[in-house]
Amino acid sequence: MKKIFEQYLKGDAVIWIISLLLLTFSILSVYSFIPILVKVEGGSPFKYLIKHLVYVLLAFYAMFWVHRKNPIFIARFARIAYIIAIILLIFTFFFGTKVNDAGRWIKIPFVGLTFQSSDFAKLALILYLSKLLVKKQDKLNSWKEGFIPVLTPVVIICGLIIKDNFSTAVILFSIALIVMFVGKVPIGKLFLLFLSLILSFFLLVLIQKGFPDLKLLPRLETWENRLFRHQQEENNIENAQAVNAELAIYNGGFWGQGVGDGKLKEFIPEAYADFYYASFVEEFGAFFAVILVFLYLILLFRFIKIALKTESLFETYWIIGIGILLLSQATVNMMVCTRIFPVTGQNMPLLAMGGSALIMTSFSIGLVQSVVYSHDKKQEKTKDENILADAVV
Repeated sequence: MKKIFEQYLKGDAVIWIISLLLLTFSILSVYSFIPILVKVEGGSPFKYLIKHLVYVLLAFYAMFWVHRKNPIFIARFARIAYIIAIILLIFTFFFGTKVNDAGRWIKIPFVGLTFQSSDFAKLALILYLSKLLVKKQDKLNSWKEGFIPVLTPVVIICGLIIKDNFSTAVILFSIALIVMFVGKVPIGKLFLLFLSLILSFFLLVLIQKGFPDLKLLPRLETWENRLFRHQQEENNIENAQAVNAELAIYNGGFWGQGVGDGKLKEFIPEAYADFYYASFVEEFGAFFAVILVFLYLILLFRFIKIALKTESLFETYWIIGIGILLLSQATVNMMVCTRIFPVTGQNMPLLAMGGSALIMTSFSIGLVQSVVYSHDKKQEKTKDENILADAVV
């Protein structure tokens, strides 16, 4: 095992172990959690297993490929990635494939796979925002020269996402605020921004209510239904999916029902994605659910540790941003399944049924590993130079 890490998997060994463990486990768990998908869309479980396996292999390749690249290219790629993200989001806005009335996906021709543009946009925004924070670090006290130029990309990306994916837009904007706070943006400006956004959102809600034909917030009714259903009684049939998710967790007990033996997963929509945590607890129990939480926390801890060791503020900002993004997605999935949070579309990183989210998550982790690998190479080079210098003396 040590030889594999030394020769092939460079970077932080703990991150590699957890990432590969979760990716491998996802193959077993997703295969167990897809009865509802087979029931709704047809086909065989084996078909969906092969599809997920393809995504897992692509995700691992993306992680492996990028972790050996020089992180200096990330700064050069940040602006290009941001522009590409805008183009993809605009394309999705007009031509996206709709699922559950939300046009979030781009269908890839000939291969029958879909790509969610917001998954790429999340990483692109974090990278570009980090670059701007470094570039404008001496001007952040100025509204015109510092704060507004830094804020503009955040508003554009989140504004393009919010129409069809409100929860993702809110989470991404919150992460952007955290990165801006870490980047030493004045707290007063962040507070005024937060207050103005709340007021603007309520204004948009009022306009949508008064003039629904304008369709400024076309999914407003969906958001309201999710919020109000969350607050209604458990016996309300419209709240069945959240109730079943909670019952699945209860049914799991301490040790779980066993792999493939969960019953309520067959009645939970998106048991393999948006309600992954509920299905996981039902079959593997509270004991392993706690271990899963600790694995995500360890990932975040390792990311923060790497971010604080790097010599580049740019790397510090985006590594922290990626770490918080992964943990927030996992947290929201858990909170939805335990009915702490209204139903929304956030799956478990590295575990939920594969797609663009799985590939982009793995790619993001590979970027972090590239920073560690680069740092280790510099240390080895310095060490060799010191040894050579001592030998000459």
